[in-house]
Amino acid sequence: MIEIAKIRKSFGAVLAVDEVSFSVSAGEVFGLLGPNGAGKTTIIKMATLLTRPDAGYCRIDGVDVTEDPLAVKKRIGVVPQANNLDRELTAYENLLIYGMLHRVGHLRDKIEMALKTVELWDRRDSVVEGFSGGMQRRLLLARALLPEPQALFLDEPSIGLDPQIRSQLWEIIRKIRIDGRTVLLTTHYIQEAEALCNRVGILAKGRLIALDTPDNLRRRTGEFVVESVDGDGKLHQAFCRTREDAESTAAVSHSSIRVRATSLEDAFIDLTKERLGK
Repeated sequence: MIEIAKIRKSFGAVLAVDEVSFSVSAGEVFGLLGPNGAGKTTIIKMATLLTRPDAGYCRIDGVDVTEDPLAVKKRIGVVPQANNLDRELTAYENLLIYGMLHRVGHLRDKIEMALKTVELWDRRDSVVEGFSGGMQRRLLLARALLPEPQALFLDEPSIGLDPQIRSQLWEIIRKIRIDGRTVLLTTHYIQEAEALCNRVGILAKGRLIALDTPDNLRRRTGEFVVESVDGDGKLHQAFCRTREDAESTAAVSHSSIRVRATSLEDAFIDLTKERLGK
């Protein structure tokens, strides 16, 4: 459904995306992880016609985004990182104007369906300015769903939300996955990728350095990690393939230690040597 091949993008002397290639199958949820500046949002922008790649190509359902942008627009929905809703209008009015501009057929029925999907139908006549951050993110998602896109692009969909509201948004995204839509999302939240994504690509300095399922990426790093803290408060980690190896490693340490199962975040940090958000 989504095919990205050897795309490059520079901004002046800065190489933002360096020959990145991957594909996303129909009905799959695919996540892009990476530190700030890794190229996640730039890839989304190239795939959704907001900027042109310097080299390589992006295709949606076999259609090249630069050769037939109108056909691509009919196939995609986008939730941007920035909130660009009209806050002086109601939720319904926001979707109505968007749908009219994009010539969405059976518009009123689709507005009702989209608002019910994100559980905002009862607030359809409320002015967006009075919405919480979580409600506004859900309305952005409803707007993206309005034309019934085959592929949905979510750029940091739960940015700035507290854990409870974020969990509610995840439930809605799971519904979308069950409906069979293809989803490409970027996120800083490792738990979000673990909870939603069939596969994950990890970016660092514009390059794709790993691509696999969350479980396989975790296992590649090691099933268990032995953690200890030195006298300066610095955390040390040793990754081990089996619990027996981990317990043997822990046995030779003279400091306070703990043994635990590895997580996707461990794999991310081990691969990039950078923490998310830094």
